[in-house]
Amino acid sequence: MSNAPFIIGLDGGATKVSGWHIIETKNGFSLGSANSIKTYSDYQTYDSEFTPVDIQTQLNEIKSLISLTDAEKQQGQAFIEAFVETISNLYSGSPLLIGIGMPGLKTDDKRGIAAMANGPRMPTFCDDLEQALSEIGIKLFSLIRRLGSDADYCGFGEEYSKEGLFKSVKNAYYLGGGTGAADALKLNGKLLPFDETKTWLLKSWEMKNMDGVALERFASAGGIQSIYSQYSGLSVASLNTNSIFSDIILERAIQKEEAALKTFSDVSLNLAELLFERIETIYSGWKGRFGLINPNREAPSSNHPYFNIILDRIIVGQRLGTLLEASKGYGVFWEPLVYHIGNLINKSNSIDSKAKTKYVLGDELNPEIIHISSLRDAPALGAGIDALLIYSLK
Repeated sequence: MSNAPFIIGLDGGATKVSGWHIIETKNGFSLGSANSIKTYSDYQTYDSEFTPVDIQTQLNEIKSLISLTDAEKQQGQAFIEAFVETISNLYSGSPLLIGIGMPGLKTDDKRGIAAMANGPRMPTFCDDLEQALSEIGIKLFSLIRRLGSDADYCGFGEEYSKEGLFKSVKNAYYLGGGTGAADALKLNGKLLPFDETKTWLLKSWEMKNMDGVALERFASAGGIQSIYSQYSGLSVASLNTNSIFSDIILERAIQKEEAALKTFSDVSLNLAELLFERIETIYSGWKGRFGLINPNREAPSSNHPYFNIILDRIIVGQRLGTLLEASKGYGVFWEPLVYHIGNLINKSNSIDSKAKTKYVLGDELNPEIIHISSLRDAPALGAGIDALLIYSLK
């Protein structure tokens, strides 16, 4: 068997799976030219009316025995079929090393999904996928070791890709916005999964602003569309029908349409407050700036092991990064965001002068702080990188 496996990274979302051939070079990892995307609804076993099992029931069954419904088994089969076809389209005949990012809470062995808010539970996902691949003659270099999260894999991509923005700094925060919000963190030179910060630093989707609106709404493409829906009076369904997504809404804001301008005014302010909360909490601890989505969640501690760390950079990625880059020079998104962050830092009583001199120059945010990631499909890239790292360490 070859010592250089054919690496595939897969990003399994709520509606589709995207797979890439991952290439390793002396300068780091990158996406190859081979890409395959399959939508679950294209498969016969997919049920467009599928309703997930009540989330509380799912969480209760994690602790005992997961009892899959027939509907879950059928829907899960559509996921497996989409993954198999995606992998098959990338298969070149060489044994595959596969990394997979998936939403949901994972089983104890990390090879299955024990709870998923918007889809079927699939506790034997990797077993089922490996069996299906074997049946059509696809050889694996190694068994799939674990399912990871898209947020963690964004961090892997930024750390190990040749275009990654984590790799050249010691301390950085990453916010990716696509279907949802993805948080990644590097402190003291090491990637720090948010699952390990849960006592003192919350994930973006866990917080809401003082108006009770989830912060994830301001970072995700669908959330931005829903804000525009409210201001424009157009239903989300009609916006989808007419292909009016976040990029078109930005174009309308640049053209000074009132509803679009109001949308990005909200987005700029709330994202600035979210990014400032990251700066503040890492430097001086949780200050209760936001409310909790889950009222039963324990409030974050104001103490943690990383006090007085100043972030070298904040990275914005995925579709949110694309929007931010496209807005530069128009005074619609980029400029208000930078202004608000600088203003929050300048007025802060919890960030001392030492930190302020690093974050702001004069009265404005240091232009070296905010960076926009150019990594395409970062979760798939990170998944493939993780698969190789795990294999190398075994």
